[in-house]
Formats: sequence, structure tokens, C-alpha cells
Amino acid sequence: RLVMLGYGDDYYQPQQSIRTFFNRSQPQRSYVKTALSVINMGFVRGLSAQYMKVTPAINHWLYQTLSADSQLTECGFTLLRETCAVGYQQPFFNDSELVDHPFRKTLAGLWRESPLVLLQPGQQLTTMAALLHQDGNDQSLAAEWILRSGKTPSSWLTAYLRAYFVPLLHCFYAHKLVFMPHGENLILIMENGVPVRALMKDIGEEICLLNSDQPLPTEVERIRVAMPEDKELLSIFTDVFDGVSRYLSQQLWQAGLMDEQQFWSTVASVAKDYQASQPQLAERFAQYDLFCPRFAHSCLNRLQLRNHQQMVDLTDPAGSLVFAGELDNPLAAYAEQAVHG
Repeated sequence: RLVMLGYGDDYYQPQQSIRTFFNRSQPQRSYVKTALSVINMGFVRGLSAQYMKVTPAINHWLYQTLSADSQLTECGFTLLRETCAVGYQQPFFNDSELVDHPFRKTLAGLWRESPLVLLQPGQQLTTMAALLHQDGNDQSLAAEWILRSGKTPSSWLTAYLRAYFVPLLHCFYAHKLVFMPHGENLILIMENGVPVRALMKDIGEEICLLNSDQPLPTEVERIRVAMPEDKELLSIFTDVFDGVSRYLSQQLWQAGLMDEQQFWSTVASVAKDYQASQPQLAERFAQYDLFCPRFAHSCLNRLQLRNHQQMVDLTDPAGSLVFAGELDNPLAAYAEQAVHG
């Protein structure tokens, strides 16, 4: 039985993720994320009261880690912190036999920082998902941004990759940290049509520290994950190359701005520049080869088709994957110039 507590004074607008609300009355105030159980991003999405207990601590630890890294601050990469959370564990549904049942995620919420306070004059916000938006006439928004920016397609793409791709590479290679970096989880700060910063969000449930013995605060320990070594770099190959970049490449080709080879050579060039700037990570670059010939084909749609009513086990991300053969690595053609120590 739910008890109506009354109405607040502010008006809220659902965002692209549907269950996270933007404060229209006072935009500088935090987003409010609810436990609205809808099939979104592939699965029924609730909010675990158990996860809510440690979400602010995880965000605080990660924010401190990112803020202390000069490479990440140079890129302008940071996160929108989830600073406060609340949740109720109903005793009946908390029965251990129910394991991760959606009924255990029906009454919770969290508050996430608004990105508006990070804007400088002349800047605007967009979700990264907008990069893949095409209107009814198949006109690409990313292509329009490139044209309006006055930059060459290659220089625009380089700016985007330095804001988005380089921080993800550095988090993986320097900190063993991976995210869920799809379009809706990234907020881009745009200036004159050019991405200048990337802000990561949705941290509490979807951050992993891979195969690390790094000491962690007790409340943050949940993010530590064991992952087969040959699957670790799928956080880039699947989530970035297969999930985002190949679609952007196609749209820029369709718009007549750059062909596939030009696109991936730009990605390779940015990656190599990053590797050259971090000689202390040469051993990691060799161990996890970004320029390897092929990588395992992880099929996200098959997870959803198998059972979209049950969220995958976030404590065992590798065990939840479904594979079908391999994919050619689009960076493999540029392997000779890669930094391998």
C-alpha cells in the first residue's frame, strides 16, 4: 500500500531514459531518477534498494579518482554524481529465494547532479545518442553539426573522440575501470557545434573495476568484478566500436562527409596519440591490444530476446554475455603504428 505524500512545488519533465526527470522549474537542481518499472534499454528497469544504499559512496569514490587524474581533467571528462538515494526493502520480496526479482526494485529513487551548472557561455547540452539521430528525411544531426562548426569532418571527429573515446581508453588502461558508455549514458557539452566535453552518468549500477586488487572502501567493494582477460576489452570493442562508432561512421558516409576508411583511420590516429602520451602504460597496451585482428561478437539483442523481464546479473557481466562468432576489428589495419612498448 502506497501512501500519497502530496505534491512538490516544481515541475519535472521525463528525459530520454523515461524514468529520470529534469527539473523544469529550477534546472540547476538535481535530476530525480525513479523506480518506474518499464522495459527500457532492453530490460525491465527498476531501482534496487540494496544498490541505493551504496550508490552515493560509489559516485563519491569515482569522482575523486577521476578528478585526481590529469589526463582525464585535460579531456574535461567527469561524471554527474548521484549524490543521494533512497530505497525501501519490503520484507516479503526481500526473501533470498527471489534473488534479483523485479519486485525487489519497485520503491526507490536517487538524485543526480544537473549538467547545466557545468556549462560555460555559448555552450549547450545534448545526449550522445543525438549523434545517431536522423530526421524524417534521413538527414543526420551529427553531419549538420559538422557543417555548422566550420571544421573539417576529420577535425570534428577528432574533437569528439578526445572528449569521449580517449577518457574511456584511459579509464580502462590506467584505472581498470569500465562503464556502460552508450549514447543515453553520455551527456556531451557542445560549443559551436563541436563536442568539447563528455559527462558520464548512471554510475551506481553500471561501473566495474576489472580484475583489480586495489584497496576499496567497504561501501564501494561491490564494483570489483572478475572478468576473463580476453573479454575485458569488449568494454571498448562492443560498447564503443560496435554499439556507437559503426553507426556514426555509416551516417557520415551517407552524408558524403567521410568514408569508412577515413573514419577509422581517424579513430586509430587518436588512439595512437593517446598511447604515445602514456608510455608508462605500454605493458597494458600490449596485454590488451586495441589493434588486434578480431574480437568476440557479443550480441546484446539476444540478451533481450532471451528474457527482457529479468535484468542481467550486474555482479557477473561476463556470465551474462551471449556470443556469435567474431567481428573484424576496424583498427587492425593500423596495427603497425600502434604503441606496444
